[in-house]
Amino acid sequence: MQKKLMLLVVLAFLVASCLPGQSAEEVQAQINTAVAQTMAAQEQIAESVALTVQAQSPLATATLEVDTTTTPTSTPLAFPTLTALAPFTVTPVPPSSGGGSVIRKLDYSCDIAGRRPFDNTEFNPGDDFDIKWTIINTGTKTWEPGYDVKYFSGPNMAGYTLVEIPVEMKPGAQYQIVLDGTAPADKGFQVMTWTVSGSGTAQLCYPYVAIIVK
Repeated sequence: MQKKLMLLVVLAFLVASCLPGQSAEEVQAQINTAVAQTMAAQEQIAESVALTVQAQSPLATATLEVDTTTTPTSTPLAFPTLTALAPFTVTPVPPSSGGGSVIRKLDYSCDIAGRRPFDNTEFNPGDDFDIKWTIINTGTKTWEPGYDVKYFSGPNMAGYTLVEIPVEMKPGAQYQIVLDGTAPADKGFQVMTWTVSGSGTAQLCYPYVAIIVK
């Protein structure tokens, strides 16, 4: 760089010396101007180089500055709002007019109540006992007089095979039959069965005796 500066000074001196009619002061002033311009050019070159080097250097690492003068505050989390569900309501459905769930009574049926002897009552062979059955009309039709109560199966402990109900039996009416019974000779569990039926009707119910012969 100094060599270039000296070269410019020499060139300026030569130019000045070549110009006719110039004094020594004028030549010196021209030299001073040339030197000043050269130095200004050098400064511009240096600045340009510095800018180029800065542009080519790696990017500076960003630094996070934390302000320690203030206390950090936490932001509460926002939760979704739960909406309560309406209670489930069950509406009862009334039974249909057809009465599908209602048990329809039969026109002709019966039941037995007050049975004697009690089930599993023990007797010795040949013992005498009373047989009692209360016949109940559980149907919707009235029985005419003369319904039969007759022997059906098992050892016949009554000595009879047929008893008639001599009275009219309206729905809900009751009639008691009493017979003389005798325990059979065979030991063990013994069952005698009878039936109740009317003229033109099937067997409506089954009176029975169930005893143990010792």
